[in-house]
Amino acid sequence: MRYAYALTGALLLGGTAASLTLQNPATAQVAQNEPGAISASAPRGGAPMSFADMVAKLQPAVVNISTTQKVTVQQSANPFAGTPFGDLFGQFGGGGGGAPVTREGTSLGSGFIISADGYVVTNNHVIAPASRGATVESITVTLQDRKEYTAKLVGRDPTSDIAVLKITSPAPLPFVRLGDSSRARVGDWVVAIGQPFGLGGTVTAGIVSAVHRSTGAGPFDTFIQTDAAINQGNSGGPMFNLNGEVIGINSQIYSQSGGNIGIGFAIPATEAKPIIDTLVKGQPVKRGYLGVGIQPVNADMAAALGLPKDSGEIIGRVEPGGPGAKAGLRAGDVVSAINGQPVSPDKTLSYLVANAAPGSTIKLDVIRDGKRQSLNATVGTRPSEDQMAALTGGGGDDDDSFGGDEGEQAAPASNSLGITVQPLTPQIARSIGVDSTLQGVVVAATDPSSDAGQKLRRGDVISSVNSQPVRAAADVARAVAAAKAAGRPQVLLNVTRGRAQGVFIPVKIK
Repeated sequence: MRYAYALTGALLLGGTAASLTLQNPATAQVAQNEPGAISASAPRGGAPMSFADMVAKLQPAVVNISTTQKVTVQQSANPFAGTPFGDLFGQFGGGGGGAPVTREGTSLGSGFIISADGYVVTNNHVIAPASRGATVESITVTLQDRKEYTAKLVGRDPTSDIAVLKITSPAPLPFVRLGDSSRARVGDWVVAIGQPFGLGGTVTAGIVSAVHRSTGAGPFDTFIQTDAAINQGNSGGPMFNLNGEVIGINSQIYSQSGGNIGIGFAIPATEAKPIIDTLVKGQPVKRGYLGVGIQPVNADMAAALGLPKDSGEIIGRVEPGGPGAKAGLRAGDVVSAINGQPVSPDKTLSYLVANAAPGSTIKLDVIRDGKRQSLNATVGTRPSEDQMAALTGGGGDDDDSFGGDEGEQAAPASNSLGITVQPLTPQIARSIGVDSTLQGVVVAATDPSSDAGQKLRRGDVISSVNSQPVRAAADVARAVAAAKAAGRPQVLLNVTRGRAQGVFIPVKIK
């Protein structure tokens, strides 16, 4: 079971909405729970009283999935090697000169059959190697009647955490169909069924707590949140509505202890179905790609740019020669919509682009230097996760020291920011470990009492202020003065630290 630790406090808040009932256009609004106002949408009499008939029909299609794995573990070298005690302590796992040993491992989860001929859906992490150095030797699917089948891995998509297996049975197998999760509403009853731990089926019920929920687990995640108990071992199992339709695949829980606290997440069926269909055909899942690094436009960034909050996402990096670069995107551009669909926390830029077919043309609504314009981009094919990691590079360099006097005097960029900067020279670039082609000014000192002092540190490189390139302290001072004249309380700095990719950081003007 995956853990969604990236949730913020706001993520944990759920709510419902009901239609307004007006007596007539001239009267005042009545209470949301006015008698008769919601009776039409109330649950059918007795609907929540028992799920027994529905569960009896659906449970045979829910399966347990287990794997056997070989795990290679690097042993510690025997500290007593070469001494009279070397052979003795080597018998207890300290010997072998650090030679690797192979051990057996297992994993357990749930899944469900989607066709009579034995296609099974589960989470990718249920059947994936449990750790580095592990390999999956076999996958076993166990039905409710305890019949066991050796499963073949048909296809997997780590990005969406979906995998498809195939089992062969002499007789048709019980199965369930994927439903339309787009109709799910906050407050709807849902039932989660699993086969965890090999103990037999488990059933829990609850309501939909939220839809289109992002947990921060990945750039394309959008989940149905529920308070139905989902525990370890429920991963990959189905979530049903009261019509018996699969509207989600149980995937994650939010927990600090490993147990259920009433916050679980399921992959929506409408998001999963095209991926499952592709995997069943034995084809790889292809997603759209622009080749840009992005950041959400939060309240501070919006204030610095003079934009409404949640007005899109800002481009932090443009891959040279990539689809975004060919379309004319620049670092500092704010993309507010794609094909007329607003970019929002629920529908992020990554999500919208990923769902565009590679090779298709999309229209980007862009805000550049406060002006709106449109760009057309031909969508590329997103590289694999390993390739993406190589493209974006590793983490930052914590070395915040750089050489002494390089012939340029460090000067206050602006008393309004509380930082002192100096031009970035090749010598300083080598000293602080940034790319030699990077241009900008380097932070020499900060005022700890300023907002910049809380966010920046010595050795950070500032490439632009409010999308204006800066190469000297005077450039920074002019950009800050222009922001103050425009009545903006903050400026947006493009900051690079070590070998990490540049990011935009809003900084308050003192």
